[in-house]
Parts: sequence; C-alpha cells; structure tokens
Amino acid sequence: MGKILGIAIKNYGSLKNIKMGKLFSDQTGDELGNMVAIIGASGNGKSTLADAFGFISDCLSADVETACDANNRGGYDHLVSQNSNEPIHFEIYYKETYNSRPITYELTIAKDKMDRPYVKEERLRQRRPGIKRGWPLSFLYLIDGKGYAFEGVEGGQDEDGSVVGDKKIVELSDTRKLGIVTLGAMKQYSRIEMFLAFLKSWYLCYFAPDAARQIQTAAPVQYLNRTGSNLNNVAQYMYRENPGEFKKILADIQTKIPNITKIEPVKLQNGQMVLQFWQQGFEQPFFSQRMSDGTLKLFAYYLLLHERNPRQLVFVEEPENGLYHQYLANLAIEMKRNVGTGFLKQLFVTTHSPFFVNALSPDQVWVLEKGADGFSNAKQAASYDFVKELVDEGASMGDLWYSKYFG
Repeated sequence: MGKILGIAIKNYGSLKNIKMGKLFSDQTGDELGNMVAIIGASGNGKSTLADAFGFISDCLSADVETACDANNRGGYDHLVSQNSNEPIHFEIYYKETYNSRPITYELTIAKDKMDRPYVKEERLRQRRPGIKRGWPLSFLYLIDGKGYAFEGVEGGQDEDGSVVGDKKIVELSDTRKLGIVTLGAMKQYSRIEMFLAFLKSWYLCYFAPDAARQIQTAAPVQYLNRTGSNLNNVAQYMYRENPGEFKKILADIQTKIPNITKIEPVKLQNGQMVLQFWQQGFEQPFFSQRMSDGTLKLFAYYLLLHERNPRQLVFVEEPENGLYHQYLANLAIEMKRNVGTGFLKQLFVTTHSPFFVNALSPDQVWVLEKGADGFSNAKQAASYDFVKELVDEGASMGDLWYSKYFG
C-alpha cells in the first residue's frame, strides 16, 4: 500500500522546477489524490514528467548512469536542464496508509570528478510518533555514498545532530547505485525496505498493440510488462490462479469493449494461453493477434485495472491514442472507480483528450504550461479562476479546457 502525496522535480529537462501536491519542503499544496491527470499542449513537458517517473524506476533496476542512457535519454548532459549549473533533484512525499506518518525521499544526481553521473545525496526523513510539527528525523542520509542509516521502525538524527535510536555508519562501494536499493534488501532497515518496495511496485505503461500480438512462450506471468507483449502470459497466470474469478473478470471486461460479446481463454497443446474474442456479427471468434489496436488497448487497460495485487503506482501516457473518442469518458470513469479513495493504488495519466478530462474533477487535473523562460510550470486546474464554480454549476472539465477557460 501507499501513494505519493506530492512530488518536486528540479533540473530534469524542461522540468526546471515543478511541484505537484503537498511536500515536506512546501506544505501549502493539497495532497495528490488517487487519480492524477496531466494535460497541456504538445511540448509542454507531459512526456518529460512521465519519463522522470520512469527514470526513478530505472535507477532501481540498474544504476543512475545506466538510467541516464536508457530509453534514448542520451546521458546526463542531455537530461539536465539547459544552462543549469545545479544537479538533478527529486523530492517525493509519500504515505503508506491513512494512519502512518509521511516519509520524504530526496535524491540528488550530479556528475563526479570523472564526469560520470552518480548519487550525490540521498535522504529519507520521518517525524517521530505523535509529533505533528517540527523537523522530521533523517533515518537515511548519504552524501557521496557516505553517511548513516537507522534500523527498525523508529529513530533518526535531528538537524542539530542529536540521535534517537540505533544509528549505523554506512559507506557504499558504488556511488552510482541508490543507497535504498542496497540497504532496502536488509530486513533490519525496515522503513527503507518498505519504501523500496513501494518504488519497485511502480508500473509505467507504454502499451504497444503490435507487441501484444506477439506469440510468447508458455510462461505464466503475474503482471503486464511496459509494452504489453506478455498479455497472453498474464491471462494464463490469472486463469491458472483462479479460473472462475478470471472468467468473471473477462465477463466484466467484455461489457466495456464495444462490439465484443464474449472473451474466452483457450489453452493450447503446448500449455500456452491465448484469448479469443467474439465480435458482434461474426459466428467464429478471433484470436488477439487479429484484433484491432483499439480493442487490444482497451482490453489491456481493463485487465490492468483488475490486477489482484495491484501495482501501487501506475503511469499511463496518452491512453486516447488509437481509441475512438467516445470510449474515453467510460475509461476515465472506470479508472477513477478502480483507484478509489484509499491507499491501494494511485494512477497518473497524461492526455490530450477533452473527452477523457470530462469525467474528472478540478482537483484531479494538473496543467503543464511553458513559462517565458521555456521551462514547464505545473498548476492544478482547481486553482484557476472560476473553474470550480463552473464545474459546480454543471460544466464539464474537458469542455472548459477545450474552450480555453484554463490551460
């Protein structure tokens, strides 16, 4: 469980200095909800924001230098904001449950003396139990790979150097790797372990219909990968774990995909699972390899929403691509319903579609705009003049955006 209450990004491409939600460093904003839609004109930083989440995720599986080069990022010099002498910096304000104390994670990435990207600074903070104000204690603090960490669920070091709990001196052998990855693998650092598990649960969706049409080996897989190339493997896993429940899921999904009357799993002789779709007007079913891009995308999105043990943060870029515009409002409604109001799942979506935005409320929509300096600014739709009042009177968010009332 867990969700982001706020995030700040500095010196990451066009995101010179943006803040979304409530932060340890800025308590004036409202906490991010479970549904966060990011809109704005092309070139205003939506893809860069999605990539920033992907970059953090990539740092976990490899190291920061590899992450800088991955996914055509072009290395640190191409990532850092132009004409900036400051390093890349992230701040994540996170909460595990409604009753838990928020945790702040700060990550600074710079270049070392050998001109290589490395983890310059890494910090985790949390207030003591029962303390609602004041400076939180740092329970992980590393500078150039050296510092300290605290075991257990309590304790930390104050700004004045006073220590509460069991402090351990830490020195990493490789400053290109995140300290939370190394220490989070150890049970004694339970808070670091918990936060690392949260980050590892992120899912960045780059669904590609052509990839989903590929025939995979007969290997059940619990979760969709980024491109959806293992779609049938996920179906095989869900069928194996609970055939009755999976058929109920398919029956629910088929009601949400136009012109589809039935979806059935078929197990081949080699043990592989494939899906067959029954389309209105046809007597024989079609396998997923013959389905349209839009049908496959809708099916993948709805399958994602039906995960038994859902990823805690899901980021979807432009779900409207390849989809008929009238399907988008229903998709947005289903996404809102699925994430609910608790701490089980949080969904970030970038979109150009006013039809998708029509299903959302002013507090769920954030606008990215370019400032006079060419860098992006983030602003919640609810903070624009008259937007909340017009929505309260019956206006739809997407229509207001299309009519240039905001954004």
